[in-house]
Amino acid sequence: MPERLLEVRALDARYGDFQALFGVSMDVADGEVVAVIGANGAGKSTLLKCIAGAMRAQRDAIVFAGRSIGGLPAHDVVALGIALVPEGRRLFPSLTVEENLLIGGQLGRRGPWSLTRVYDLFPILAERAKQPSMSLSGGQQQMVAIGRALMSNPKLLLCDEISLGLAPIVIRDIYARLPAIVAEGISLMIVEQDIVQALRVGNHVYCLQEGRVALAGEARTMTREKIAAAYFGV
Repeated sequence: MPERLLEVRALDARYGDFQALFGVSMDVADGEVVAVIGANGAGKSTLLKCIAGAMRAQRDAIVFAGRSIGGLPAHDVVALGIALVPEGRRLFPSLTVEENLLIGGQLGRRGPWSLTRVYDLFPILAERAKQPSMSLSGGQQQMVAIGRALMSNPKLLLCDEISLGLAPIVIRDIYARLPAIVAEGISLMIVEQDIVQALRVGNHVYCLQEGRVALAGEARTMTREKIAAAYFGV
């Protein structure tokens, strides 16, 4: 049985007086793809921000590779091997495609991912390497955001709504590359609103509803009806 890479235990999170997460617990094993689904405002992005160090979390509520990392700053979390592909991509608009990618490798973590390897995964980026990042299509910008995260050679890649606002054909193209990422020994946690996509890509599925885990289990045991009931809180 694969070892646990990430453990989230009774995680709470707040924005001032507003509590966004209530005792959320979940695991990610080595080489596993975990899909986290839920409607807008369910707490999905907040969960990823806490794991990535972009939001304050209780120290022992997040354990990565046997180490408590809750509350560590984001740059320390990246150095340990967790990378976030943020919602909305958040590329540096003044930089080219290649410059955006190179920023992801600044920590110098050892691993299989390099500029050449990212271009192998997304050949269109090699063709657009010297173009301003914001001149690309939405799907190509998402490829840059994923490639930038991979350049840090993570053990865990957090993907926040990577299909948001993209055409179905582009979504299929991006999701078709995920097995090649997992094959390099990377575990994935993917936040996704699309129930069908979550069932297709995830080994395990967690459904968040109003900041709580409403449903959890292996994707192969899930039905759309069961997930929809948890998703909409009915």
